[in-house]
Amino acid sequence: MKLSIIFHLLSVPNLEGLSKRDFNKMQENKQGLILQEPKAEIVSIDQEISNGNGNQAILSTKRLPVAGQVSNQELIAEEKLLFAEESSIEKNYHGLRGWLRLFHVSRVIGMLSLYLYLDQYEVHHKQHRKIAEYRMQQARKLNSLAVFGEYIHEIGRWCFDKSVRLTRRIVLRGEANKEIQQEKQAVWLKENLIELGPTFIKIGQALGTRADLLPLPFVKALGELQDQVPPFPNEIAFARIEKELGKKISKVYAEFDVEPIAAASLGQVYRAKLFTGEEVAVKVQRPNLTGIIKGDIGIMAKIIRFAERFPSLNENADWAGMLRAFDETVHEEMDYAAEGRNAERFNESFKEWTNVHVPKIYWNATAKKVLTMEFIHGTKVVDLEALKARNVSPEKVNRLLIRTYLKQLLEDGFFHADPHPGNLLVMPDGRLAFFDFGMVGRITPELQSKMIDAFFHVVAKDPAGIAQDLIDLDFLKPGSNPDIVRPVVENMFQFHLNLKLKEVNFKELTYDLADVMYDYPFRLPSNFTYIMRALMTLEGIGIITDPEFNFFETAKPYAKEFMFKREGKDLRKLLTDKLLGRDADGKIDLDRTWKLAKMAFKTVFNTNK
Repeated sequence: MKLSIIFHLLSVPNLEGLSKRDFNKMQENKQGLILQEPKAEIVSIDQEISNGNGNQAILSTKRLPVAGQVSNQELIAEEKLLFAEESSIEKNYHGLRGWLRLFHVSRVIGMLSLYLYLDQYEVHHKQHRKIAEYRMQQARKLNSLAVFGEYIHEIGRWCFDKSVRLTRRIVLRGEANKEIQQEKQAVWLKENLIELGPTFIKIGQALGTRADLLPLPFVKALGELQDQVPPFPNEIAFARIEKELGKKISKVYAEFDVEPIAAASLGQVYRAKLFTGEEVAVKVQRPNLTGIIKGDIGIMAKIIRFAERFPSLNENADWAGMLRAFDETVHEEMDYAAEGRNAERFNESFKEWTNVHVPKIYWNATAKKVLTMEFIHGTKVVDLEALKARNVSPEKVNRLLIRTYLKQLLEDGFFHADPHPGNLLVMPDGRLAFFDFGMVGRITPELQSKMIDAFFHVVAKDPAGIAQDLIDLDFLKPGSNPDIVRPVVENMFQFHLNLKLKEVNFKELTYDLADVMYDYPFRLPSNFTYIMRALMTLEGIGIITDPEFNFFETAKPYAKEFMFKREGKDLRKLLTDKLLGRDADGKIDLDRTWKLAKMAFKTVFNTNK
């Protein structure tokens, strides 16, 4: 059916190009929104715009087989069905099946560890040589027998070195083919993680941000890892809904999808209608998810305890700590009631932004393992043809998205940590809708201040300042000498900063940093995992929607705006001290103050250097 929809075209101005009058108008805009075109446009849409999976017919819940199961015997049978499905997974972690699962997981982890060891063998070899030289010096201080013993030990090390180098030549096929082999290994790892199931898909997604642990091709491949799991049966899903809500499905929903519209590692989604007429999306958790997560984490804990016997395997990461963090994070995602609260907190942050929308949560139909929210029709932010057919500019949508994230990161300290295209839609009226708040990040005021410092050091093309920022942000491993890595970082950034700002690519910069982090004593702080994931995903969307997109160029005017607008007495004082360079004695860095004044003058009056 043809629908006539009135919506305002999104118009995101570049603050660098605003006149003083326009800038003042923006400052008076209490919503903190992008300026919109004054005229609305009528757009004809020949078919209902949806996210591509909301058009199939839905049935009255009275016609669903589960609706007729009302006798005590039938309800008990339904309960037993759900219990049997939930408990069936446990047998995969006991007995012979448990050992086979352990073997499969160990094989994948072992092959990955071997490959990474071979890839970094030269670093390990140099360290072993230093230790051998020290041992020989100590042996010479003792007696000839100790020296003889060290010679015998050296022969053993020589044999080990030759065997490792032979294995390395076979596996890596020489330095010339190193990158090609890394790419093949990365694809192999991604495919095996998908085969291992939900837990390892989530682990792979988390590792996709750990450039300090994995070579660049692995980071790229795991960054593309998406949930790829089949749906579970409807009768199990309906039983789950009735158990969680304590009501028959026909008492909660008037109509319901006969098949899920989406399936992921943690659950699947159905379309439904409430008795009050609202169209809703119902997310139902997998019945065996708790058992899968518990079993797989138990296997990982066994492997980590074994690996802890070999200190060299743990020198680059706290694997036990990472597993604890993953366990905590994935259980947060499994709590759908917490996800609903996250959505409402996000909505509160953007309540005055009339072109940002968060689906309404229906709490009377929401529990820990079932989430009912407003169903949103719209177009994916990367569907360029559909957006242009509606006279919506993909570039302007992208700039709105960037601005929302700068607000989240620099002002709110609470952000959506998984902004992939499936979680973002442009609604028929032009609003940008956010979905899936199971994965969110939080940022302290102190970290916000350091991030602003780092951002403007990039803008100011100050490699020494950026190197110091990385140290201040705890990117350096404990005990490492900052003087060793500072020149390396400065040289790396010097190349990018010699480019014009619009030519600086955030993802390329991040990947170059990834190589440095992998080869030098860097680590990715835990509080930056979600931030890096979100920013790299955003730039990926930006490159698709706007071929001329540049993260720094787009973010620069908005970062300035939020820098000037941030509220809170303590936060403002901390930020002011940072910007003015005020030290412990209260002295002010006049040079930095003059730079800030020029920045504000340029923003307001649109002057150019």
